[in-house]
Amino acid sequence: MQCPECGTRKARRACPALHRDICAVCCATKRLREIACPRDCPYLVSARQHPAAVQLRQQQRDLARIVELLRDFSEAQARLFLLINRFLLAYRPPDLHRLVDEDVAAATDALAATYETASKGVIYEHSTGSVPAERLLRELKPFLRESAGTLGGLGKPPSDHDVVGVLRRLSDAVLEEGRYAPGQPRAYLALLERVLRDPAEKQDEVSPGGEGSVDATDARAGTRLILP
Repeated sequence: MQCPECGTRKARRACPALHRDICAVCCATKRLREIACPRDCPYLVSARQHPAAVQLRQQQRDLARIVELLRDFSEAQARLFLLINRFLLAYRPPDLHRLVDEDVAAATDALAATYETASKGVIYEHSTGSVPAERLLRELKPFLRESAGTLGGLGKPPSDHDVVGVLRRLSDAVLEEGRYAPGQPRAYLALLERVLRDPAEKQDEVSPGGEGSVDATDARAGTRLILP
């Protein structure tokens, strides 16, 4: 019997989500992307326990990248960095247009410039030059102000100087990730999807850009990434 998904290959796997047999290729490529796989699907469980070599290399590269970005940060700065990235992961533009890396870089760069200007005693709101980035900036600024205050339990919350350092590194990281993956407007945001998105969330939200992810949670709930 031919696979009803592709119509070309033989259907050899019983899919518990679709309630019909599909081929191994469609099972592997559409899993958690187009097919809402139940958590107890044996093929899903097996794939997570024994990831393909290419996926394993991607996971190792992703984690190494995050660790590199957290280098020489204090614990408060590292947690603030993760908090901002979790915010970016959850952010949904009001016009339903997808956020792209360019918007993130522009918003974080402008916000860092605003903090730097304020530290010199001048109140000036730097703008981004684009509507999507400006909308992100307006949402990110109050979130950042509130989040920085919640980190006081770790000792001294990050100063404005520390916040600028976190924002600048984030902006640089977005641009650098774009150079690593040219032609991909969401290269950095895709990295966040793979590393920070909780697997349980991926189960409930099957999206075109989904991949298997490494588990990490919001720092306020206790991150499962080991901070340097």
